[in-house]
Amino acid sequence: METWKRNLWILWTTQVISLMSFGFGLPFMLPYMKTLGITDVSELNLYTTILAAAPAITMGIMAPIWGNLADRFGRKLMILRAMFMAVIILALMGMVQNVNQLIVLRLMQGLFTGTVTAALTFIASNTPSQHMTEALGTISSSTFIGYSIGPMLGGNVAALLGYRVSFLIGASMMLVGALAVLFLIKEDKSTLNRVKEEKVTVREKYKNIIVPSIVIILFMLFFLRISRTMFAPYVANFLDPFIEDDGVLSQITGLVTGLVGISTASASMIMGRVASRVNKMRLMSVLLALGTLIMISINYYEDISGFIGIENNLIVFFGIYTIFYFIIGGVEPIITSTSALQVSASDRGALFGLQGMMGSLAWFAAPAIAGPIVVKLPVITLLKFVPIFLAINLVLSIILRKTLKHVDIV
Repeated sequence: METWKRNLWILWTTQVISLMSFGFGLPFMLPYMKTLGITDVSELNLYTTILAAAPAITMGIMAPIWGNLADRFGRKLMILRAMFMAVIILALMGMVQNVNQLIVLRLMQGLFTGTVTAALTFIASNTPSQHMTEALGTISSSTFIGYSIGPMLGGNVAALLGYRVSFLIGASMMLVGALAVLFLIKEDKSTLNRVKEEKVTVREKYKNIIVPSIVIILFMLFFLRISRTMFAPYVANFLDPFIEDDGVLSQITGLVTGLVGISTASASMIMGRVASRVNKMRLMSVLLALGTLIMISINYYEDISGFIGIENNLIVFFGIYTIFYFIIGGVEPIITSTSALQVSASDRGALFGLQGMMGSLAWFAAPAIAGPIVVKLPVITLLKFVPIFLAINLVLSIILRKTLKHVDIV
C-alpha cells in the first residue's frame, strides 16, 4: 500500500478513537452539571452556552500558531501534542468538583488540543493532489464517526457507571490513539524544507496565503460551522421537557448525536469521492441550496408530522435533522480540498491553522448568538436562524466559483 494511503487509514482509525473519546462526554454534559449543583433551567442553558463557547475562544487564538509550528517542526508532532494533552484534560474533567473547574478545562481544551485541524493538515500535506478531495473527505468522516459512536457509547456508560467514569474511559481511549500515531504514522519531511531553508517570515507566509479565493473560503467555513453547531449543544435541552429520567435523556441524546454523526460521516466520504469526478463548485452550491430548504422545513415539523400521519413529532423532527446533516456533510471536504490545492504543501499547516481559527470563531459565535436566545425563548427558535447562514454560504459559493472560473480545480 502506498505510504499516503497507509497514513490516511491509520490516521482515520486514530481520529475515530480520538473523537470517540471527546464524544463520550457530550450527551450528558447537562445532567453532569446538575450533579455539580446547577439545577435552574435558565442557568443550565447559560452554562451550556459557556461550555460550548469556552474552547472556541482559546482554540481560535492558538490555531494559527499551531498551524505555523506544524509547517516548521512537523504535522505529526502537532497531532501528538493535541492527543496527549487531550488525555490529561479528559481525565481531569471526570474529577471536577464544580462547574467553574469544568469551564477552565474546556478553555484548556481549546488551548492545547485540536486533533481535527492537526489531522487535516497532515493529510493535506502528505497526499498527492489528485487524491486530495477524496482523502480529506475520508479523514473528515472520521470526525463525524467518532462523534457519533462516542455519544452513543458514552450515554450508555454514563447511565450504567456514572458520568465521571465515562470521562476516564474517554481519556484511556485517547491514549491508545496517541500511541498509535506515535508508532505507526510516517511523515514526509520534505514538505518542511522550504520553510526552514528560506526562512520565510510568518508575515510573508500569511501574505502569500491570504488571496481573495482563500478569504471567501474562510468565511464559508465560518458560516458553515455556525450552521452545523448552533443547535447541536442544545439537543439535550430540547429533549429535557419530554424526558424526565436523566439517564434516559443521556441515552437518547447520545443516540440522536450518533445518528447525526453517522449521517454526516457517510456524506463526507461519499461526496468526497463524487466531488473528484464532477464539478466541485456546482455540487457545493446544490448541497447548500438543499440544506437551506431542509432547515426551513424543519421549523414546520409538527405540520409535516400531521400531513404524513406520524403521531410522534420528535421522530419527524430528528428525521429531518439527520437528513440535513447528510446533505451538508459533503460541503466541508470540497471547501478544504479546494483551498489546499491553491497553496504549496509547505504552507498548508498555516492554511489549516487559519481554517481552524475561523472554525473556532464560528464555534464561539454560534453559542454567542444562541445563548441570549435560549435564555429567553424556546431552544427550537435557534433553527429559524440556521437557513440564513446557509443562504449566505450559498451566495459565497457562487462568488467563489466565479473567482476560480479560470482555475483548473473548479
